[in-house]
Amino acid sequence: MSSPPKWYMPVTIAALLWNLLGCLAYLSDVMLTPDDIAKMSADLQELYASRTAWAVAATAIAVWGGAAGSLGLILRKTWALPLLIASLAGILVQDFGLFVLTNAASVAGPAAFVTQGIVFVVGIGLVMLARSAKAQGWIPKQTASMN
Repeated sequence: MSSPPKWYMPVTIAALLWNLLGCLAYLSDVMLTPDDIAKMSADLQELYASRTAWAVAATAIAVWGGAAGSLGLILRKTWALPLLIASLAGILVQDFGLFVLTNAASVAGPAAFVTQGIVFVVGIGLVMLARSAKAQGWIPKQTASMN
């Protein structure tokens, strides 16, 4: 296993922090009380109620998989790549549920597209980083022990 470049650790730590923010956003969303929901605009209440369980589950996979995969990059573990791929898949499924099956675009406006676009680009970037890290030997390609 070769040593990663100097930029590797700051980038992977930033990725973990980014994904932990996503975890906090997810938790704050799923922990809304009926009183919290009642304070939302009628459009937001409708959007919140129209979400499917699988789209919410996809969001959980996206954020928790991204956080765990980013931690795997920091620790230079082989399991980082499959977790980051699962996270990216979760982002895609979440976005399908958000933008295709609901009226989120009209309720949230362009900010939702920009935000989710950034999330998607970061997700792709993390998968590419994990693949590159394996190819460069910064994380092991495969080992006999559990990595």
